[in-house]
Amino acid sequence: MLLLIALTFLLSYTEANPSGFTVNLIHRDSTLSPYFNSSKTPYENLRNSVTRARARSAHFFTQNLDSSSSSFQSPLTAEPAEYLMKISVGTPPVDLLAVADTGSDLAWTQCEPCTQCYQQDTPLFNPEKSSTYVKQTCDSQACQSLSTTSCDDNNKCSYEVSYGDKSFSKGDLAFESLTFESTSGSPVVLPNISFGCGHINGGNFDKFTTGIVGLGNGPLSIVSQLNDTINGKFSYCLAPLGANVSSKVSFGSNAVVSGDGVQTTPFFTSDSGTFYYLDLESVSVGKTNVKFEKKKYTSNKAGADAGNIVIDSGTTITFLPTEFYQNFENEFKSSISSTPVEGAEGFSLCYRKEQGFEEKVPTVTFHFSGADLDLGASNTLLEVEEGVLCLAISQADDDMISIFGNVQQMNYLIGYDLVKETVSFKKSDCTNL
Repeated sequence: MLLLIALTFLLSYTEANPSGFTVNLIHRDSTLSPYFNSSKTPYENLRNSVTRARARSAHFFTQNLDSSSSSFQSPLTAEPAEYLMKISVGTPPVDLLAVADTGSDLAWTQCEPCTQCYQQDTPLFNPEKSSTYVKQTCDSQACQSLSTTSCDDNNKCSYEVSYGDKSFSKGDLAFESLTFESTSGSPVVLPNISFGCGHINGGNFDKFTTGIVGLGNGPLSIVSQLNDTINGKFSYCLAPLGANVSSKVSFGSNAVVSGDGVQTTPFFTSDSGTFYYLDLESVSVGKTNVKFEKKKYTSNKAGADAGNIVIDSGTTITFLPTEFYQNFENEFKSSISSTPVEGAEGFSLCYRKEQGFEEKVPTVTFHFSGADLDLGASNTLLEVEEGVLCLAISQADDDMISIFGNVQQMNYLIGYDLVKETVSFKKSDCTNL
């Protein structure tokens, strides 16, 4: 259970220099997570993760259909993404286990007094007990950057955010201190962060979801608010599924991706600003190249169409357009001499995990503009049943946005530079950071 931090521990808190720090990311199915269920096998957890990915990806299309609407802050489902982060809110700090999500912006938590709240296992945050809590006025920059705000008689700003599955949070937009549990052992205090104190919340949230930390590119995400302090840089390194170690997310000087083997590609954003879109030019299976032609959703600085796939840490597998996926799958099958077998529901291409099979798997390369990511068997196949490996790339519905999922990102150090508007990749052992 997440509890109030003891007073003796509070005395050790200092406002650490946030110019460079690293925080653990907890995969929701690891033994470190409150979602961990020992009665489920790793294969069940993995299949459930892919089911969540499909539900999450189904809401991505609202980003474009409703980008001009004021009713959506995030087009995604409220079902938690795959990674969690321990943070604390207020002074004295109250512990939360928040969803860390590159597909969301505004950070918020449930607050007292609660008019309507979903059940959570831990006490609600009480802003009256925090010495650093300040409600924002309607002329604040943060309030004006949100399209779904309102003002009371005292000129205080209220926010409203909704999600693609009709979940929602409403409450006061405030300034507050957030404390991150840094891997260095020294907690990092970030003062005056704009966040939502939700008094009316509902939908598909569950009892473990006590808050959201947005890592998107919108103006109220944590990384955007810290832009000047961290020089617009954050990175993460996702450990493979089943490794049972924490992944890492770094900010500022700790987030620089450099050295031999770095590949860099520009990212683009739509009007809403949340998602990071990349330009995918083609995908190779071995030496065979399959050209990727898909509608582009944004524009570059010169005004040309750009950005045809979202890179997302919260979606497990990669989703590609139906016609392109079929061409890709056909090339993948023709490059392997083994005969496909029937696998778990939701996977269209599976193989028996025989001795030496993984050596037969061709290298799959995603060719982004300026960056070529070589993916081996561990990034392209998942063992969804004992002895059965299935392709961790799937077809998307025609009205869905293409998504580059987190299985394909595992064991890569991935750095975002919001100043240069680039994403950099470097092969890395994410279990040993």
